[in-house]
Amino acid sequence: MPKKELVGRVVSDKMDKTVVVLVERRFPHPLYQKVVTKRKKYKAHDRNNECRVGDLVRIRESRPLSKTKRWVVIEIIERARDRELPARGETPPADAEGAV
Repeated sequence: MPKKELVGRVVSDKMDKTVVVLVERRFPHPLYQKVVTKRKKYKAHDRNNECRVGDLVRIRESRPLSKTKRWVVIEIIERARDRELPARGETPPADAEGAV
């Protein structure tokens, strides 16, 4: 049986060799035909710690690697655009947009 592959965005990379990937699934509601979006988070193994928050990645099903990790990152499809954000707890610079 072939392994499942999914595409999603990295929403967290704070763990060592693990990323959290958010996968969105869109489908019409069976009765009302309105498009419904379902979101699910998967923990995936990132062997070289290459993924960053915002990257679009492809993950593949694998054997259990830990209590909650059953997916492996197989490729980074698109890198996240670099954005200069202040570190947690810091204030943004005075010349930032919206400053008076």
